[in-house]
Amino acid sequence: MRRWLMLLPLAIFLVVAVFLYRGLYLNPAELPSAMINKPFPEFSLPAVQGDKTLTKADILGKPALVNVWGTWCISCRVEHPVLNKLAEKGVVIYGINYKDVNADALKWLDEFHNPYLLDIRDDEGTLGLNLGVYGAPETFFIDAKGIIRDKFVGVIDEQVWREKLAAKYQALVDEAKP
Repeated sequence: MRRWLMLLPLAIFLVVAVFLYRGLYLNPAELPSAMINKPFPEFSLPAVQGDKTLTKADILGKPALVNVWGTWCISCRVEHPVLNKLAEKGVVIYGINYKDVNADALKWLDEFHNPYLLDIRDDEGTLGLNLGVYGAPETFFIDAKGIIRDKFVGVIDEQVWREKLAAKYQALVDEAKP
């Protein structure tokens, strides 16, 4: 009995070591989302620009990327030029300005250009919370009916778009065709 008690700390250590070792090989950009294949959450929030109140109805009708961003996010600054290029090519992108100061967001969009067809102002982070957002940048893929089909955590650069995300977006576009 005493021998088993002496081996117990070693057994616990080995179990913890296996979990930690496994964690070394997990991709942080593939954080699971409970929202996949669920409807985009209902919301009623102001637009970043203008006085309009935006709702879920405003993002329905066509497949789109919904990009969570903030002026405080260094990675978002890296991603933003790529989003501008995608928007120029016809990719539909909606923005969620997450936990930010609206004056800073307006300055950012003026300085770096605006790739978003709509830009939702989520000052308190309530929409982000309902989406299960961990931070920024995060991008959700929604179909024309507003169902979340996929999620990408991290910077979308040209390589990531080309190798991982373009085909997913195109599949949503193809699915929406009559």
